[in-house]
Amino acid sequence: MIEYRICPRHPAKHLFQVALTIVQPDAEGQHLFLPAWIPGSYMIRDFAKNIISINALCEGEPVALVKLDKQTWKAAPVAGTLVVEYEVYAWDLSVRGAYLDTTRGFFNGTSVFLQALGQEDSPSQLHIERPASKEYSLWKLATSMAPVSVDQSGFGSYTSDSYADLIDHPVEMGDFQELGFAVNAVPHRMTISGRCDFDAERISHDLQKICTHHARFFGELPIKSYLFLVMATGDGYGGLEHMDSTSLLCKRDDLPPVSMQEITEGYLKFLGLCSHEYFHLWHVKRIRPEVFMHADLSREVYTETLWAFEGITSYYDELALVRSGCIEAEKYLQLLARTITRVMRSSGRLKQTVAESSFDAWTRFYQQDENAPNAIISYYSKGALVAFGLDMLLRDASGDQRSLDHFMRKLWEDYGKQGKGVSGQALEQLASEVAGADLSAFFAQTVHGTQELPLEEWLASVGIGYQLRVAKNQDDLGGVRDESGTPEPKPALGARYRQQGDFVELAQVFDDGCAQDAGLSAGDRLVAIDGLQVTAKNLDALIGRFKPGMEVQVHAFRRDELMSFSLRIQLAPLDTCDLWFLPEVQCTSTQLSRRRNWLNEQ
Repeated sequence: MIEYRICPRHPAKHLFQVALTIVQPDAEGQHLFLPAWIPGSYMIRDFAKNIISINALCEGEPVALVKLDKQTWKAAPVAGTLVVEYEVYAWDLSVRGAYLDTTRGFFNGTSVFLQALGQEDSPSQLHIERPASKEYSLWKLATSMAPVSVDQSGFGSYTSDSYADLIDHPVEMGDFQELGFAVNAVPHRMTISGRCDFDAERISHDLQKICTHHARFFGELPIKSYLFLVMATGDGYGGLEHMDSTSLLCKRDDLPPVSMQEITEGYLKFLGLCSHEYFHLWHVKRIRPEVFMHADLSREVYTETLWAFEGITSYYDELALVRSGCIEAEKYLQLLARTITRVMRSSGRLKQTVAESSFDAWTRFYQQDENAPNAIISYYSKGALVAFGLDMLLRDASGDQRSLDHFMRKLWEDYGKQGKGVSGQALEQLASEVAGADLSAFFAQTVHGTQELPLEEWLASVGIGYQLRVAKNQDDLGGVRDESGTPEPKPALGARYRQQGDFVELAQVFDDGCAQDAGLSAGDRLVAIDGLQVTAKNLDALIGRFKPGMEVQVHAFRRDELMSFSLRIQLAPLDTCDLWFLPEVQCTSTQLSRRRNWLNEQ
């Protein structure tokens, strides 16, 4: 048995105090290790850098502790129980790390719990203490970990089957708000931290529909309870999946107030995030990439399959919103159009495959720079489109008898329920099996190739019209085609920009646009275009005064040097997607039947 004790001893200093007790340490000297990354977030984060003090004891006497590398220590051999005490600095307001202040505490086990090497499969007991001061008397604790002996607020002792189990249950503490609902008689709970007001009844109602849909989709709900841990801030977004819970970060304005009846863009984003992470309960946490079954948390673990795990989840997270009745079909069409727009605005799609994007997640997707749109493609967004294409292909190949839904349920039966990891080759073979046809050409094109996806063909199979047009402005992500018509071609700078004080700062410069051709770069601060002061509000209008091919002088600061650039005007690219449902009179019976099944399948 391994024992851990953790206490938010110094909230004002952001310090968790942790004690690890090993009754039977390695006789040759116990190695201790803190993970470098957390499952579900594929980037080396070096959590051990936050350990600011550490020492070891045996029977009250000091034990020599030698640091072997950035995240590993070795204790001198001892004859009795080894106790390791250390402090962890916790100031990461994300879903991946640990956070502590006078208002709230949060941690993932990968950030705070040293692993006793050689005893990874040993059960452990965790005791979580409340901060000592009376000002924390209202604090509660929420976690999906199995309780042993806890008080009414949740503080006390918990148990885990192994180290992998221990680190898969994030912990939230503070004076949070709560709501709950049941799915198939399984209790679901949500805690929401941060200053915010919201309609708890509405959130419960909508999430119950979404979660019920997902449970029906897979045919079972393999949990005894589920916990959503939400942190609401002024500006934030993110989620991280766990076996029986998820950690979420959202804008407080995304939560619906009691007086709100419609589904705002923010609330839609929040529901999509919850849907995404809940789908991971099956797909990622139980249907897992083969290489993640016993992943080494000290280094990168490479796979080409993240497109299938995150991409397919990204496809279903929004499709579930319409299938569960939370949104109308046209609203879903808008979400799908925006996904297409994001892909079309990344010329990296023509250079990097989604298999490569998956493999390079550690150094490229999770560490994006100003050139990212020109160099990489998201395995989330393009992966979702590949999933849509595979769905349409399976329907077509089987005469509408099978779909991606059948593929997912087959994955669950053959791999998830059996506790078997799945390889990329197995995924492709299973798809061909479900289709009853060889789909190797499809995967060669969409997963292992950089050709443009045949989106128009796929969309037409369910009676959806498709067009690419110029963006109305840099915030225009496309959507459902309206009656105002297609915007006329117009000049564009070929860059993303933002107002920074008195300057317009270029955030990203796109390949082959007029900004790049002129020599402008990310970080440049525009001062004037054609002798007139430029702002983020008037930039489009200033550029729009000129015809394609004309040359315009642009003045900008690079570093502290004022520079002049000759900008040859170009028309904006056709990179913004509009979709629309074709009228029934223009559709075949097959298109209409497939559309209905696609939008309403359970």
